[in-house]
Amino acid sequence: MSRPMRELFQTAQRVAASDLPVLILGESGTGKDLLAREIHARSARSRQRFVALNCAALPESLVESELFGHEKGAFTQAVAAHPGKFEQAGRGTLILDEIGKVELGTQAKILRAVESGAIEPLGGTQPVQVDVRLISATNKSPEAAILEGRFRQDLYFRLAAVTLFIPPLRDPAPS
Repeated sequence: MSRPMRELFQTAQRVAASDLPVLILGESGTGKDLLAREIHARSARSRQRFVALNCAALPESLVESELFGHEKGAFTQAVAAHPGKFEQAGRGTLILDEIGKVELGTQAKILRAVESGAIEPLGGTQPVQVDVRLISATNKSPEAAILEGRFRQDLYFRLAAVTLFIPPLRDPAPS
């Protein structure tokens, strides 16, 4: 294993001991999800669930329902209540992969969940307390997205208590 990767995993091991939100940056295919799983496996939450949501794989209309859940009848296809990923992670770890693809309105709701420790399912009337370790990942520059008005700066600061960068695979592996 190269020195930069050894250092990255050593840092990840130290980060795992805390409950701080982590933002993992790196190109597609560099192993952001694997690093998130490693952090979870070495954390005090390792016996709880690891739940992943690829934000880029869903249409925006479904992202909110997948994150926060919904009550029966909240929309036409909601024939039963559905817990969202925040609830499913239940004292475990939730990774939001490709967080940079989430629309601003949903970003505001994620920010509220991070700040308050509560979510409100679609169609719900009462907040639901949640306790999750949040790890986010993106292959885009959050700073550039903030400047372009596509990413909330306040959410970035909440998600990036610790930022880990995975070097591109094409970089030579120094010893």
